Order: sequence, then structure tokens, then C-alpha cells
Amino acid sequence: MLHTPDSNMILASASPSRAAMLRAAGLNFEIEAADLDEAAIRDVLNADDKCPDPGDVAEVLARAKAETISAQNPDATVIGADQILTLDGEIFEKPPDMDAARQTLLKLKGRTHHLHACVCVARNGQGVWSHGEAAHLTMRDFSAEFLGAYLAAEGDSVLDSVGAYKLESRGVQLFSEIKGDYFTVLGLPLVALLNYLRNEGALQA
Repeated sequence: MLHTPDSNMILASASPSRAAMLRAAGLNFEIEAADLDEAAIRDVLNADDKCPDPGDVAEVLARAKAETISAQNPDATVIGADQILTLDGEIFEKPPDMDAARQTLLKLKGRTHHLHACVCVARNGQGVWSHGEAAHLTMRDFSAEFLGAYLAAEGDSVLDSVGAYKLESRGVQLFSEIKGDYFTVLGLPLVALLNYLRNEGALQA
């Protein structure tokens, strides 16, 4: 693992997949998840704009996470990220239980949905950089038998994903077509983040 010039790095997210991506890329960091009322933030955005751009929503949430933890750790480089799933203008939430996960997958079945992911870096309580990307995923018209077997095999792990799937595991079998960056689908535009950290001297160039 790289010993970075800026070893005081924090991931402001409890997402296992985001942490796994950063570890696999060789980053040293701590995890300190931001305790935010994301639903309240979305309500405010909806009140200001009846149809807010999902990319903007992802950026606001990513920035809020990063700035919240950065205010508590002003000397650290704090990484915040968020991802929004939309289908026909509807913004999806993470399924609270397996029944909700099944309903999410049935809604997405045979259709193309969109994932909007944003990553933000904050220092001294202020966001200093952000980057957003979108991916477009088409689910195949899978059978009821496949859906049942998939949920049984994956179990509660699907509840960690807003779409009730993980592309890095059996979830890839749900799809007939994917357009977009792999890391964006996983919830973190990683290549852009690494480029930024290198340019800032936080990673070896």
C-alpha cells in the first residue's frame, strides 16, 4: 500500500464498496461516516426545485458529507461521495428490507435507469473540488426464478445498494447493457479522484 505524502486522509462514508475501491487503489485513509439527514436535504432541494437535477443532488450530498467531517478534522483531506439512481424522473432510496429490494428490482427490470455519482474533497471545512459522472444501465427481462435465486444468494448485502445490486458480484447478471464508467456504477468516480489527489501532491505522481 502506498504511503501517501498526505497520510491524514478520511473517507466520509460508511459504504463498504467505496472503502474497498480506495484500499484496492493503494490509499491510506480512515473512515468517519458523516451523520446527515439525507432525506431532509433532499426535501429542501425539492422545495427549491420541483425537479432537481439528480447530478446536482448527488453533488450537494457528497459535499455535505465531506464538509461535515472536514469541519471536525480541519487538517485532513476528506473525501465525500454520493450516488443517485433515477428512473423516469423518480429518485430511488436504498431498500430498507428484502421485500423492498425485490420491488426495486421489479421496477428496474427490462428498463434503463441512470446512476449519478459525485465525489467531493474538502479541507478546513470547505469543499475544494468535486466531480460528477453518470452511467446508464439496462436490466434484462429476467425470470421470477432468477430473481428469487439472486436475492437468496446475495442476501442482505443488496440493501447496501440503492439499486439492490452490486455490479462487482452476482448483480452483473441482472444487466443486458451498461454504458458508463465501472467505478461510477460502484458509487465513486475513482479515476478523476486519483488524478486530483496526484495533482495536489496527496499521492505520488
